[in-house]
Amino acid sequence: MREKRNSPFRVMFVCFGNICRSPMAEFIFRDLVKKAGREGEFEAASAATGCEEGRPVHRGTVEVLREHGVPFTPRKSVLLTADDAERYDLFVGMDSYNIRAMRRILGRDAADKICALMDFTPSPREVADPWNTGDFDATYRDVSEGVAALVDKLIGEEKDETKNQ
Repeated sequence: MREKRNSPFRVMFVCFGNICRSPMAEFIFRDLVKKAGREGEFEAASAATGCEEGRPVHRGTVEVLREHGVPFTPRKSVLLTADDAERYDLFVGMDSYNIRAMRRILGRDAADKICALMDFTPSPREVADPWNTGDFDATYRDVSEGVAALVDKLIGEEKDETKNQ
């Protein structure tokens, strides 16, 4: 997944509206990478596949991040664009709809960069959508499990590369 490079590995988290799940994943990823002492090696962002731009992070996401001590900054929703395919190394969707939309938006050349967050876990599934359920705690559990597994994989791959040199 990662190749040896001098620039940070760039991850884009994606959901439908970029106000609940994807910003939650972005902030958890940044926090875990920082706690691992690897923040200069990775960058994270998030985007929407199908909602208007400029909406703030949902208050439920803000509340659950605060409850768990995950640092966050105010941000506005942005749309995923075809140009992002060149800027990011990995696109991580929250559900099958996001995956289909990312393939359509990013095009064939980015197909090998697109994956589902929960596929990094022992129990692949879709991330609970709090927009439909109202259960931000369930979403936090899914996202934190998936992001932790992703970070472990990215850092583990780098350790394997260093060991093989």
